[in-house]
Amino acid sequence: MAWVILIASGVLEAVWASALAASEGFRRNRPATLFVVALAGSMAGLAFAMIELPTGTAYAVWVGVGATLTVVWAMATGRERASTARILLLLLLVASVIGLKAVS
Repeated sequence: MAWVILIASGVLEAVWASALAASEGFRRNRPATLFVVALAGSMAGLAFAMIELPTGTAYAVWVGVGATLTVVWAMATGRERASTARILLLLLLVASVIGLKAVS
């Protein structure tokens, strides 16, 4: 169950990171509110998962999931450019997260 919560909190990390950018320095209320709610949920999920999982592994997986999804969302919405090198590096990041799960 800790792994499911950890992955969900990693997804929320991508949500809060994207909402933070969309809030334009907290000048837009809806994205700013989404940022606060997603941040609280993400941190709570990470904290809960770290009860059962090693801190380093949990944090690395949380960051990996969040970072990957944030970049994928930015590429899908046209805010960042997609390139072969970026996609390969994201795949390497995902493989590293899966590897951490496999060895823990």
